[in-house]
This record gives sequence, structure tokens and C-alpha cells, in this order.
Amino acid sequence: MRIALLGTGGVCHVLAPALLDLGHEVVVGTRSPRTTLDTNTAYAELAARLPALELRTFAEAVPGADLVVNAIDGPSCVAALTPLAEVLAGHVVMDVSSPMDWTVPDAVLDPVNTDSLGERLQRALPRARVVKTLNTVAARAMTAPEAIGDGDHTVFLSGDDDAAKAVVGDLLRALGWRDVLDLGGIRTSRATEMMLRMWIDAVTALGTSMIGFKIVR
Repeated sequence: MRIALLGTGGVCHVLAPALLDLGHEVVVGTRSPRTTLDTNTAYAELAARLPALELRTFAEAVPGADLVVNAIDGPSCVAALTPLAEVLAGHVVMDVSSPMDWTVPDAVLDPVNTDSLGERLQRALPRARVVKTLNTVAARAMTAPEAIGDGDHTVFLSGDDDAAKAVVGDLLRALGWRDVLDLGGIRTSRATEMMLRMWIDAVTALGTSMIGFKIVR
């Protein structure tokens, strides 16, 4: 597949090499490629290690992509992607963002309870097919599920389009996920986004970010 990976932060640094290793073509989207290369030292180093990576603007990265990954930080992603509503029409958008506002003490979820970031993205991109996933684990566990409990934990899918969820589910299994649980429509991303508070408190108690959630049947 040709995958447009939007965002150049920590999630990009984990997903880009893993997707390339699986044989996919990866183009990274950013607001300004020149600024990213000039000021984002970590991304410049990643690009130097992975010459196959392309770097384009958000709008340039999407056309021709079989899958779009939203790896833009949660508080910024809706505003960043809304202008691309027409460009993203028809595309599967795998949303791995978290709605945590770290600008306030102890951090808070926004939105929460009656809405979710996944739903906001779907409303902002009405003709895209948004699938929420991978937002319940640390970035470095996204492509290494076996590093937690020998892989015996659950990753979740939320989305209104079954075909889109099938595409994302196949990719997750290719990344090593064995327990992929489809929760239903995009509304169910409220539940997985609210798990972030539990994730943070468990990480603090255990002293490691390499933890996962397991649904026991």
C-alpha cells in the first residue's frame, strides 16, 4: 500500500520504519516540509536513516494513498485536517491520536464523555472513513505488541465503515497484533479515548509505559 502518515512526532518515528519494513510505500505529511527539515532535528535524523521516506505537505501527501494515518497531536489534528475534507473524501483515515490536553495541570481529556476526538474527526471529514485504533498503548508498543505480555493484550477498532475497519485490522495483524477487537461505530472511540486516564495512572504506578489492556472472554 501507499500510506500517507500525517505528523512528524514520536508516533511517526515508530510507525514509519515499521511500515517500510512491511513493504509499504510511506509518504510523511507535515505543514511545511522545509521548516520540518530545518527545525525538527529528530525527524531530519529519521529521514537520513530512511531515504525511502517522502516528505510532503499534508495536502500533497494524501492523493494516491491507500491509507491515511492521523498521527498529528490530538489538540491540533481536527483543525489541521478540516481544510483537507475534500482531499480526504473516500480515504480510510486511521486515527491514532489522543484527546489529552497537556497544557493544564495533571492533563485533562477534551473532549470526553459525550463526544470524542474520533467523532470530531469524522464530522470534520464527512466523506472520509475514520477508524480509531492504537490509542490505548504507548507509541513504541504500536508496532511491538509482543513487547507487552508476549503480545497477549487487546487493540481496539472503532469506525462506521466495516470495509475501512477491515483494512486497518489487516494492517494491525501484519504489525503483530493478535487480539483485534471491533467495538462498533466511531461513537465507541469515546470509550477507548477515556481509557487514557487509566493508562496514565497505571503507567505512573508501574513505572513503565509498556503496558496494555486485555479483554478476557
